Amino acid sequence: MKRLITAPCLLLSALASTAQTDSRPNIIMFLVDDMGWQDTSVPFYNNERTNLNHRYHTPNMERMARLGVRFTEAYACAISSPTRCSLMSGMNAARHRVTNWTLELDQQTDAKSDVISLPQWNYNGIQPANTAGQINNSTPITSIAQVLKDNGYRTIHCGKAHFGARTTPGADPATMGFDVNIAGGPNGAPGSYLGTKNFGEGTPFAVHGLEKYHGQDIFITEALTREALAAMQQSVDMKKPFYLYMSHYAVHSPYDEDKRFCPNYRGRFDKQLNDTLNEKEVRYAALVEGMDKSLGDILDYLEQNPEVGRNTIVLFMSDNGGQGLSNQRQGRANRDQNWPARAGKGSAFMGGVREPMMVYWPGVTQGNTQNDQRVMIEDFFPTILEMAGVSRYQTCQTVDGVSFVDVLKQPDVRRERPIIWHFPNLWGETQNMDEGYGAYSSILKGDYHLIYTWETRQCRLYNVRQDIGEQNDLAVRMPEKVKELAAELTTYLKERDAQRPSYRSSGELIPYPGE
Repeated sequence: MKRLITAPCLLLSALASTAQTDSRPNIIMFLVDDMGWQDTSVPFYNNERTNLNHRYHTPNMERMARLGVRFTEAYACAISSPTRCSLMSGMNAARHRVTNWTLELDQQTDAKSDVISLPQWNYNGIQPANTAGQINNSTPITSIAQVLKDNGYRTIHCGKAHFGARTTPGADPATMGFDVNIAGGPNGAPGSYLGTKNFGEGTPFAVHGLEKYHGQDIFITEALTREALAAMQQSVDMKKPFYLYMSHYAVHSPYDEDKRFCPNYRGRFDKQLNDTLNEKEVRYAALVEGMDKSLGDILDYLEQNPEVGRNTIVLFMSDNGGQGLSNQRQGRANRDQNWPARAGKGSAFMGGVREPMMVYWPGVTQGNTQNDQRVMIEDFFPTILEMAGVSRYQTCQTVDGVSFVDVLKQPDVRRERPIIWHFPNLWGETQNMDEGYGAYSSILKGDYHLIYTWETRQCRLYNVRQDIGEQNDLAVRMPEKVKELAAELTTYLKERDAQRPSYRSSGELIPYPGE
């Protein structure tokens, strides 16, 4: 069987018994799907509410912001599966090579090109460590859930998984270290959000595991929340610390009608669009508000059970930028949807990768504060383990992430490190290279964001401190900065043996950005 990552896997050391002290914190990782950084009433840009912030009603995100800290420079991959694989493994996408979204066994999900051929990326996703050498085009990992489980945590997966191809072990969160799997599988979206449609039963995107709600007038966001709360209570009754990966299908398409919240947005005039919200935006805003209710229900549980709440950490994050295309959303494509950032999901521009992030750690984080330390998705792996007090562990993968616990404990701490994205793929919805789509790699360091487009070998340079919308390409005016960042990006990719596209005409690999 073909293996793309050949480093031998080490067995995880079980270094703690299942008996835990009461001081072990519960940890909730609340991940939203396809939520743009401005799809909330909480400001994540310059501490001022934008027109998009005024569109949305997210009182429970506001509540969490009052309790904890907002991170104003949080980043993920531009596509779902790469982000989720980085979260589970602590690896940058350049290393784990699950660089596009996964679904069916042995099937790439890329668009076609007459110019470039794509590398054999790991389209079968991440897999349990004990499958090393058995599944082609996959990456065996020791997952964060497995480490926590082996150190006494009850691990709960609730919602979207989307990190392993269908029929592989990694498609089932129960094989990836989770004691409980609620409605997680290979699909990256629900066939339907509606219980009256059995959550898409009979479609390739059917959500399984919520059959008790079939036929009911219930939205999947609500059903998942009820199940998560029950699993949390079971853990408390068992007197075991828990890790809840609350991974919502919301706010990904399809934009089904949530009758609870859609009336709040119909007929509303929107300043960003200078128009009345259309039905797509109405339903999208309702998806956001439904997600926010879920967060509120969880915060309510912690408040109503103070002995649990005092010892529970909550982390909030999105997996990629919001949809930026007018075939999905209202307004000018790649301009209005994630404003003031440019573009959206799938793009190298800030609208595709910049995320809303918050952390509430009772007794540690200071309420109603913000922090501009840059955080990348793979950083959550070492951070959560440090939060859990797990320091002696081994993984079969090399972890790229850096814990930000020190930043939470000492808000003035800052570290300068580059943020790297690697997408040698072709997203299916658009190939508009002008807007940052197509095959690319990029680096964010200091004030500057360098984007390298593989097909054209073009380097674009933006000062994101002064130009968050990335409208002014500085590459011609600052050739030395381009050279510097391209060299650093190249070194990073080479160190991780990152895959590259090749020219279809000659079969030759396209040079790295610094070559």
